[in-house]
Amino acid sequence: MINELELGLDRSLRRRWGTRADELRVKRTVAALEANGISVLRASDAAEAKRIVLELIPEASQVHHGASQTLDLVGITDEIDKSGRYEPLRPRIWSMDRKTESDDIRRLGAAPDVMLGSVHAVTETGSLLTASMSGSQLGPYSSGAGRVILVVGTQKIVPDLEEGLQRIDEYSYTLEDARAQAAYGIRSAVNKILVINREIVPGRITVVLVDEVLGF
Repeated sequence: MINELELGLDRSLRRRWGTRADELRVKRTVAALEANGISVLRASDAAEAKRIVLELIPEASQVHHGASQTLDLVGITDEIDKSGRYEPLRPRIWSMDRKTESDDIRRLGAAPDVMLGSVHAVTETGSLLTASMSGSQLGPYSSGAGRVILVVGTQKIVPDLEEGLQRIDEYSYTLEDARAQAAYGIRSAVNKILVINREIVPGRITVVLVDEVLGF
């Protein structure tokens, strides 16, 4: 499935970076992630991914998420922010004054009970790569959040770190830059990249791997 942001990309780039991985590659990736201390759950489509994610989050939990095309497409963003079942941090943070409450904003977003999001690449060797302009979600992903749940389409599977970085440069950044200009009137940038090779806290990071093309 090609979204409108992808239409400006070269066809070969869309095919290379935007095609679901086959089952053998998915199984190899799952085994590697789990060997690296990262839990993996499989979902056949976006609807199942949404159900899985919401079942993982206790009601009334403090939940945070950054801007994520994947979470928006799956329908998780609205469920977290508007259902009343959780304590969503993002709407609260956006309502705060950037000039007078910047320290409170920084502290509030740094260590939520649950952090939701996605990544830009996952390697068959069991690493997760996330690029960011501000880096605000990278601290919670790395160690700040009590629990991290990442929804990832299988088109983001790559052989190794080198190709993961290439995917970010050639594909993810191009699409995110277009999205940022359309949504906010600003350019994006690959200012910071987090690579998670292993998680030492059992059960802290869960990847919901979706057999569908989702996000960038």
